[in-house]
Amino acid sequence: MHLHILGICGTFMGGIAAIAKQAGFRVTGCDANVYPPMSHQLAALGVELIEGYGADQLRLAPDLWVVGNVVTRGNPLMEAILNQGARYQSGPQWLAEQILIGKWVLAVAGTHGKTTTSAMLAWILERAGRTPGFLIGGIATDLEVSARSSTSEVFVIEADEYDTAFFDKRSKFVHYRPKTAVLNNLEFDHADIFADLAAIERQFHHFVRTIPSSGRILVNGRDEALKRVLAQGCWTPIETFGVAGGWEAGEPDEGGGFEVAWQGNGIGRLGWTLAGEHNRMNALAAISAAHHAGVTPAGAVAALSGFQGVRRRLELKGRVRGVCVYDDFAHHPTAIRETIAGLRQRERNGRILAVFEPRSNTLKKGILKEALPASFAGADRVYIYSAGLTWDAGSVFGSLGARARCEADLDALVAVVAAEARDADQVLVMSNGGFGGIHQKLLAALGNG
Repeated sequence: MHLHILGICGTFMGGIAAIAKQAGFRVTGCDANVYPPMSHQLAALGVELIEGYGADQLRLAPDLWVVGNVVTRGNPLMEAILNQGARYQSGPQWLAEQILIGKWVLAVAGTHGKTTTSAMLAWILERAGRTPGFLIGGIATDLEVSARSSTSEVFVIEADEYDTAFFDKRSKFVHYRPKTAVLNNLEFDHADIFADLAAIERQFHHFVRTIPSSGRILVNGRDEALKRVLAQGCWTPIETFGVAGGWEAGEPDEGGGFEVAWQGNGIGRLGWTLAGEHNRMNALAAISAAHHAGVTPAGAVAALSGFQGVRRRLELKGRVRGVCVYDDFAHHPTAIRETIAGLRQRERNGRILAVFEPRSNTLKKGILKEALPASFAGADRVYIYSAGLTWDAGSVFGSLGARARCEADLDALVAVVAAEARDADQVLVMSNGGFGGIHQKLLAALGNG
C-alpha cells in the first residue's frame, strides 16, 4: 500500500512516515520546506521527499493521502485531492487504524512533560525486554529515534491535545484509545485553537471518555484543572502521583537522585543527573504507567537510573571559556520557571543567563505575556529576542529592570550575551524552534571573545 504524506517533515508526521515504512508500507511525502533533521532521517529510511505542495503530485496516485495539520484549505495539492475525490485521512486516524489497533496503548497527555515522560516510559519498557513501538515528539538519547514500529503488544505515544487536521478539529489524542493514560498537568496554551482553559479541559474529558474501565489513568494529584476534568465523569480506575497516598518522590540529593515510594512504602532510590521537580514528576508518571503494563516498580526505577534524557531538554550544546550553552524547548511560563529552577538545582555555581524566543502561537499573540517576567525570577540575566512580536517586549519585561534586555536583531543579541558571559555562567537558550542557529553562533562568539 502506497501512502503519500502531506507535511512529512514535522516531528509527528515524520514519525508516522518512519513507522509506516518500517511496517512495510511504501511511503512518499511532501512539505513546504524539506528540511533536516527529519529530511535526513527519512531519506535514510528510503522515503522519497518532494519540495512543495504542487498539484502535479496527483500523478503519484497513492492508495491514501495522509494529511498533516499544517495543511489548510487553499493548499494546491489538497484542493486537487478534494476535487478528485481521492481517499485521505489524518495522521492520527491512520495511526489508530493501522498501527494501534489491538495494541496495549500507553498514552501520555499534558501541557508539559509529554515528550520526556513518553521517552522515559518507552525506555523502561525497552529495558524490561518489551521492545515497545513508540511515537514521541523528541529523541531520547537512549532510544536514538523518535518513532519506531514494533511487533510488540505495547505502544507508547505522546498524546497531543492540538487539533488533528483542517477537517477534524478534535484533539489528536481522542484517536488513540489507550489502555494506560497519563494526565501529567493542564494549563492554558495553544491560543490559536482554544478560546480558554475550559475548552482544553473539554478535550481532555473527551480523551478520558475513550479509556476503558479495564484500563488505568495515572493523574497528577496536584493539578486542579485535571481534578475538574475527572469531576465531569470518569469510568476508569485512577492512581495519583505527586501526592500522599499515591506515587511520591523524596527530596533530591546533591546529585539529583531521590527515593520513590508507593502508598508510603519505599520502592528504591532513583539515581540520575536530570534536574528539577518537573522531571521527578515525569519519572513518577512513567513508573506508574509502566507498572500498569506489568513492569515492577523496582525494575522501572533501575531503568530510569540510567536514563540520559531527551534532546532539547536542558541539552548541553557546548562549553567555551568555562561558559556552558544549553538548549531547551521551554516556551510556556510554567515550563520556563521549572527549567530555570532545575538548572539552578544542578548548577549551583555561576549565573544563569536566560535567552528566550517567544515563538509559540500563544506567545506571539501576547497571551500569557504578563506571566513571563515572574517565570524568569530565577535567572540572573534575561535576554529576549523580540523580532516579529505584536506586543512591546520592553514594556512587559520592564519590571525586571537592568536584569532584562530585549533585542530584535539576532546577531546583536548574540554579541550582547557573549560579551556579558563569564567563567562558570550557564547560558540557557529557550525556544520551541531553531532560533536561527543561535547555539552555534553563541559558542562561536564566546570562542572569539
